[in-house]
Amino acid sequence: MHPILLALPEQIGSLRSIIQRFGFLDAVDILCVTVLLYYLFRFVRERRAGKLAMGVLLLIAANILANILDMYLLQYLFKNIIQVGFTTLVILFQPEIRSVLEKVGATPIKGIRSLGESRDLDAVHAMIGQVTQAVGDLSESKTGALIVFERTTKLGDLILTGTVIDAYPAAFLIKNIFFNKAPMHDGAMIIRDGRINAAGCLLPLSSNPDISKDLGTRHRAGLGMSENSDAVVVIVSEETGTISTAVEGTLRRDYTPEALGEFLTAELLSDGTRKRFPIPGLVRERMAHEKKARRDADRTEGD
Repeated sequence: MHPILLALPEQIGSLRSIIQRFGFLDAVDILCVTVLLYYLFRFVRERRAGKLAMGVLLLIAANILANILDMYLLQYLFKNIIQVGFTTLVILFQPEIRSVLEKVGATPIKGIRSLGESRDLDAVHAMIGQVTQAVGDLSESKTGALIVFERTTKLGDLILTGTVIDAYPAAFLIKNIFFNKAPMHDGAMIIRDGRINAAGCLLPLSSNPDISKDLGTRHRAGLGMSENSDAVVVIVSEETGTISTAVEGTLRRDYTPEALGEFLTAELLSDGTRKRFPIPGLVRERMAHEKKARRDADRTEGD
């Protein structure tokens, strides 16, 4: 009789003993592992790591089968592969592991920062309105643009590749920066804390092989930025004027200016999950000046 069949009664007895000792903490333990595996599956499913993970699972299955069937040569090969397997997996999955750790680390940081952040929603809406207006005009004139909204992942290393501006994101300024004769029009603009922090910045290109061949370097840079951080990226195509966004490695296209404004509002102002921009004093002064100018104009019309 096969050794596995001989050991079957003993294995059944062990299983019965485990079931009898099963308690509440064991159920919680299984639930935590299930949730962890579920989110791991969701994370891997739409990334290149999915194919690598499938290859790893096939190797594990082959190793189990070799042990069951006493295939000594395969067991020897798999034993040597597994000895260096952990280091190999870290190297292969380095971009995905980095992305996971950044997302995990960003969650408590959001909670801590939200305690002391300013919540002047009118100023944030005004900033989004200026950006949306500029993007709409750039789309109409088919002028390429790449705008990055920094959130919890700091982009200081990328800011150093461009020119620091530190200015209010007025629509006319954004259009001037991306004017096709301007020296910084080919790079990315980074908006930090509701202000244009830098322009002409160089972004990492996405290495996703499934990206459409119709998309150029600007879209690949925007998608690569979203894959390596939690930033919100807005892209305007120079060839077609199409407005696109990239968030968490997902590219969405064919926005209207109105739809873009709603998207940015949802991404930058969602309660409890998104960063709220602390509004600098200069922005408040500008808004107060604009409100006073509108009141004066209304008063003049009434007279």
